[in-house]
Amino acid sequence: MKAVVWTKYGAPDGLELREVATPEPKDNEVLIKVHAATASTPDTELRRLKLPFLFSVSLRLYIGLRKPTRITILGTEFAGEIVATGQDVTRFRQGDPVLGYTALKMGTYAEYICLPENPAGLAGPIGLKPANLSYAEAAAVPFGGLEALHTLKKANIRPGQKVLIVGAGGSIGTVAVQLAKHWGAEVTGVDHTVKLDMLRSIGADHVIDYTRQDFTKSGQKYDVILDTIDKSPFTASLRALSESGTYLNANPGLLGKLQWRLMVQKSRKKVIRWSGDYTASNLLALKELVEAGTIKPVIDRQYPLEEIAAAHRYVETGQKKGNVVVVVGGE
Repeated sequence: MKAVVWTKYGAPDGLELREVATPEPKDNEVLIKVHAATASTPDTELRRLKLPFLFSVSLRLYIGLRKPTRITILGTEFAGEIVATGQDVTRFRQGDPVLGYTALKMGTYAEYICLPENPAGLAGPIGLKPANLSYAEAAAVPFGGLEALHTLKKANIRPGQKVLIVGAGGSIGTVAVQLAKHWGAEVTGVDHTVKLDMLRSIGADHVIDYTRQDFTKSGQKYDVILDTIDKSPFTASLRALSESGTYLNANPGLLGKLQWRLMVQKSRKKVIRWSGDYTASNLLALKELVEAGTIKPVIDRQYPLEEIAAAHRYVETGQKKGNVVVVVGGE
């Protein structure tokens, strides 16, 4: 089968299209013919190891010190068709159209992938593809959808609340905007100039161009602030919250944590740490939201598998709107 092999840490030219052996499913696994994957920001960060120092060191110890050896095919999201099942598999059968998220197991930049029927170890969930999406559209659902759904649930958004989303134009943010609107919030999206029209088109009531305006200095108060990219100033963001507001951040850092502890002693404001919940039940909830028309994946560009390096370079510009899809096989 064809696969893009990750040969080195660093630039996209370390991604090489090669012929590799097609995997065979174990008793508890399914073999999936991948029709589409995505080039995501986490994929590019892992490729470069542009991550917090301790996390980067841990990954080198696991993946390979000088170059990738234990994981050699990147990619975390996919949509495709089950072509074979192990003898212990009961949830899926040959021919099922599916989508999923592989987390640190990676491996979706390939024509075929084997995954456990139920999440185990480093693997994420698999679920049936929404009936109203193509494979290319479905591939853009799992990562951003799972992150946005799980995180925003913690905020318990109520109708009429003011919700601000930092990084609203990315894969997580575009789902978060649609979910917050579905729950009745007044939504403000913060992102780059080139993404503002798209944000309006998916339901954002207000948009802020971060290159021209600092939302923390506008005087506006929000009931919920969700930072999907860890770019909002911590203390200033808390000042922009209503007195009983909620701030959700991917990782406020050590200084942020100390500031948070001081803040919660003086007010009713809440800071909730980011955590993913990559479960089959959340993936099923996403499927139902998509089929009901509540969520529609936003796709900026599509690249064939052999142009994966170009896809990564585009993602690294920071200008992608929603998702970049990688077309692996035919529909």
